[in-house]
Amino acid sequence: MATYLIAVPYLSVLLALVFYGLHRSHLVWLLWKHRESLPPAPPRNVPDAELPYVTVQLPLFNEPDVLERLLESVAAIDYPRHRFEIQVLDDSTDDSRELARAKVVELRNRGLDAVYIHRHDRVGYKAGALDNGLTLAKGELVAIFDADFLPQPSFLRTVVHHFADPKVGCVQARWGHLNRETSILTRVQALMLDGHHMVENRARFAAGRFFNFSGTGGIWRREAIGAAGGWQHDTLTEDLDLSYRAQLAGWRFVYREDHVTPAELPEDMEAFRAQQFRWAKGTVQTARKLLGRVWARRDLSLGVRTEAVFHMTPHFAYPLMVMLAVLLLPMLLVMPVSDPLSLLLVDIPLMVGSTGSLLTFYVMAERSQGRSAWGALVRLPWLLAIGSGMSPWLTKAVWQGLQRETGEFVRTPKKGDRAKAGRYRARTSLPWVEMLIAAESVGSVVAAIATHHYIAAPFAMLFVMGFGYVSIAVTRERLAAAAPALAERPSEPSLLPAFDEGASATDSAAA
Repeated sequence: MATYLIAVPYLSVLLALVFYGLHRSHLVWLLWKHRESLPPAPPRNVPDAELPYVTVQLPLFNEPDVLERLLESVAAIDYPRHRFEIQVLDDSTDDSRELARAKVVELRNRGLDAVYIHRHDRVGYKAGALDNGLTLAKGELVAIFDADFLPQPSFLRTVVHHFADPKVGCVQARWGHLNRETSILTRVQALMLDGHHMVENRARFAAGRFFNFSGTGGIWRREAIGAAGGWQHDTLTEDLDLSYRAQLAGWRFVYREDHVTPAELPEDMEAFRAQQFRWAKGTVQTARKLLGRVWARRDLSLGVRTEAVFHMTPHFAYPLMVMLAVLLLPMLLVMPVSDPLSLLLVDIPLMVGSTGSLLTFYVMAERSQGRSAWGALVRLPWLLAIGSGMSPWLTKAVWQGLQRETGEFVRTPKKGDRAKAGRYRARTSLPWVEMLIAAESVGSVVAAIATHHYIAAPFAMLFVMGFGYVSIAVTRERLAAAAPALAERPSEPSLLPAFDEGASATDSAAA
């Protein structure tokens, strides 16, 4: 009886995870099937006088370390100066305001049409800033870049030609990675994002499924934004929300895999956790808001509607991952290796469901860029480990996403110029749950060996690696951040109000 009490929920969780894994394999097949449908780049011989007017929007919040770099890269865009403007949409509360204003004045003195727009409130966060800037924009097209992105000089000339088709509402370019090789964390993030751009986006685009503007590194038709209902801030993923509303309104999206806009990956675990929390919570909020509307549209094909379900619900795999890690130890203890069901319920599903589909998915992502498949093979164990280690934190994001309150848009800290970096840090909760599951996973490794479930042992070790890595990384970063504050603490009591630099940084990280 005890065996069934453990085996039934364990098997249910495992089957659900395998189902999500098989969807990744389906995307690989979809991309291969429709590989001929990926259109070539359109001609770029449009005379300057016929180029559309473009507004380049740069939403900022407390970004002193990267804003000058961003503005310089935008100023270097190869496009007729009388055909585009730069909007610096600054909600900053620190010295970024003075830096941004001064840089805008400098650009204007160099002959560029640059404007500085500062809001005294942050209603709607990034979506609110974009919407506010849109009321003052001159362009019929709107390009958007986050603070850590570096658009190439050819960006506008490369993508604006798609808008000769009046049905095109948005063009998204691929993300690149400035600091891919900095650490195992950045290498794993790069692989994850490459999978999203080189497999998911390409497959959905080629097969005529809905895909999303990624929040940056893309360009919108202003008319499409308005027709879709404009920027709304009832989710934390305003980009995904607007993308689906626009496509439901009949606008077509284009993905340009061949044009890369490099950006900075989070190098600290807490920054990465803050980013992933926002993405997970916002995606669930968007699913709650729009998935019913998508499914009710019978004029959309079953393939489009089904893909939308997978597109908006991938983060539900994280609660399942937590359950899998917790149930693995009792499952190993109650399922004797001599039982033929053992291989069926524990070992083989773990091996095939956890690695087979992911391996195919990420190998294709690497090979599509001309990179070696070996890179995906080497990084896959760490990707699985870090993904599992993040699962308790992102389970919390999923739960909050199911609630009605939108929550705060917490921006991802950027380093930029390392000589000035580190003034702003993300602050997440201490990883107590991760520590406990890491300890249990050590027991799972021992149990797998002791009960001769040898195939399960490496996967239990991945749990140890993932939960342990996240726990140690967050704790180490928290201690490193606290050290300067302790060193600067006055030796005698002061009557002045205390100023905690760490707390200030946390408050400033909300964007």
